[in-house]
Amino acid sequence: MKTALLTLSALFMAIFCQAQAKHDTVFFDDFNGPKLDRGKWNVEVTGHTNNDEQQAYVDSTSVLYFVHGKAAQGAKNAMVIKAVYHPGYTSKEKNKYDFISARINTEKKMEFTYGTASCRMKIASGAGMWPAFWALGEGNWPDCGEIDMMETVGDSSWISNALHGPKYFGNTPLAYRYFLPHKENVDQWHIYSVDWTPDQLVFKTDGVTTYTVTKAMVEKYGRWAFDNPKFIILNFALGGGYPNGVNKIKSPYFGISQATVDKIKAGKAKVLVDWVLVTRGK
Repeated sequence: MKTALLTLSALFMAIFCQAQAKHDTVFFDDFNGPKLDRGKWNVEVTGHTNNDEQQAYVDSTSVLYFVHGKAAQGAKNAMVIKAVYHPGYTSKEKNKYDFISARINTEKKMEFTYGTASCRMKIASGAGMWPAFWALGEGNWPDCGEIDMMETVGDSSWISNALHGPKYFGNTPLAYRYFLPHKENVDQWHIYSVDWTPDQLVFKTDGVTTYTVTKAMVEKYGRWAFDNPKFIILNFALGGGYPNGVNKIKSPYFGISQATVDKIKAGKAKVLVDWVLVTRGK
């Protein structure tokens, strides 16, 4: 029965997304082509990291590629962001890393102010795996404003929503840890979204409201930084300050457990993305 319900839910969401894409779309990508549409996405290449993360972002089909049919694990098509063990990788800045991964964004290709941004994702879990679906404004951080629709740092039972802006960043007071319903986890397909209006942001998982932040709540800490255009980001980080703050792991890598390293080496550290949809505000 549960399988049947999940199938019906997936069918409903497919129909919903098609309708939205036709009538209210600002941006839609279901990754059904042979490779990433670079008219929609930028692939970031970074030889430095923030937050003491342990990976370098590269532009390679070893870490960013498309799958179809059975390989899409329940989706028709999917984009895969894969973490890869690559000891001694050296960036153009001469920094060395033992892991590579991918980060893509829509900066200057699709930016939106207000509306709904959603993404259907299936995420491998493991202490120190730090994938995210988020939005960022142009300009200096944190003044530009950051909306974190979904972050997870390896515990498969929960995801977090957060906002960052002037005077409320880093270990922000505007964050919420949402525990998924019983017998559900991030390894399964879920839809993560935010409804963004001039006065509030409402975060949801599978259509269920998880966290609501109003303009008045934000202004207790600093300026409301959510009236400017934002672009979408999808990335798969490894280790760093946020995972370490949760799991306290320092070895074999900062914020990454040996079990996670083994999972990466086995080729099982993957984030699958079915689609990304942005619709205009009402």
